[in-house]
Amino acid sequence: MSDKQLLMSVLQHQKGFARAPWVPFAGVHAGSLCGYDANEILHDADKLVEALMSVNTYYHPDGQPVIFDLQLEAEALGCELYWDEGGKVPPTVRTHPFENEKKIPCRCMIPKEEDGRFPIVLKAMRKMKELVSEHTALYGLICGPLTLASHLRGQMLFMDMYDDVDYVHKLIAFCKEVCASVAQMYLQNGMDIIGYVDPLLSQISSEHIEMFLLDVYAELFQHLKTGHVPSCLFVCGDATANLEVLCRMKPDCLSVDENVCMKDALAVCRKYDVVLGGNIQLTITMLHGSSQDNMKAVIDIIEQCEGTDDLIISPGCDMPFDVPVENGIACYQAVTDYENVKTALQYYDPEQTFDDVEIELLHYDDLQRPIVEVFTLDSRTCAACTYTMNMVKEAYHRQSDAFDYIEYMYVDKASIARCRKMNVEHLPCIYVNGNCIWSSRIPTVDEFLSTIKKIGGK
Repeated sequence: MSDKQLLMSVLQHQKGFARAPWVPFAGVHAGSLCGYDANEILHDADKLVEALMSVNTYYHPDGQPVIFDLQLEAEALGCELYWDEGGKVPPTVRTHPFENEKKIPCRCMIPKEEDGRFPIVLKAMRKMKELVSEHTALYGLICGPLTLASHLRGQMLFMDMYDDVDYVHKLIAFCKEVCASVAQMYLQNGMDIIGYVDPLLSQISSEHIEMFLLDVYAELFQHLKTGHVPSCLFVCGDATANLEVLCRMKPDCLSVDENVCMKDALAVCRKYDVVLGGNIQLTITMLHGSSQDNMKAVIDIIEQCEGTDDLIISPGCDMPFDVPVENGIACYQAVTDYENVKTALQYYDPEQTFDDVEIELLHYDDLQRPIVEVFTLDSRTCAACTYTMNMVKEAYHRQSDAFDYIEYMYVDKASIARCRKMNVEHLPCIYVNGNCIWSSRIPTVDEFLSTIKKIGGK
């Protein structure tokens, strides 16, 4: 059985294999393996293919995404993007076409093969199919309907869920059509697996998911099942409270990040015959850890899940650009040689503790007005983090005299150490005067400002 066949068999809910499949989510990180930055590989099909082939060579994946860019569809629909000058992160959405006026786009706006950067992506898909189709399954990743709707409407979407239910239904229905159309486009260009990446699903309630997205996703996944195409749903943040409703959508695989306990998630997934993917820590382990740290992370996931049935080993989300190549190789080794690696790690001692990073907390009792501390994975790359920060910035724009704010991104050692010192459990979250007020939930601007007013200052 080839590596590709292993992954496809697991996604078809077969069991009893000697190991779990390995799927590294190497988006812009792929560029780092051959000297290209994010902006280069996302604008040049040949460079993208070269980068993807480096991933294939170094990490020996059973499956790999061709692109991990949640702004692709939004850009084709009229959103302007911000491209980071450092070239280490994907673009982010800078403008929202329907932010100031509630509109439903015409179906004629649904992206076609010649729109936006789709020609680049499709060319890369066809070339990767030609190069690796015998041994590697290729993922076509698509921005999910909730996150896409937020790209179009902006922060106001979360208010609309309370104030204009009908509009939200209509906007998400349009986004569902975009998702289905892009999926068909990707399948026609050689993709084996369709994955919907919808990070904001962890930031709204189960009730709102049931109201706006359960039937939408169930239809998307059923359509793929009818065509015998495996499907995945990717969600970031602490999706624990929403696992049940996400599984009821019936994807073949649910992929979660480090905010979610794999053992607990797998128990829910098995009730609905859904494979679980995840959830190697992106920054602490993959970016800042050693090879042994990464091996141990894989071993721990397998042990936590009590075996490899119904399991795909992968990073919690898109790998950071600067992940050392030896750490990705270490994950592959642990997946494919579990017993020997486990034996080799019997005297494992973590090298990275962050205990040596000195952090001084703010003196909250002395503040003249509330201080808002926003803890994010990285608001440049994580959609849930981006919209959390956008909400805070919008609130500050409205009432800049009401509070101060600062963001700590979970990518540098100082921020990681601060998270540990302040007992931050999930990302993104919002602290006010040293207390966690919102965790893995984006409040409306009005709710945020009302809470700030109640807390007040000195």
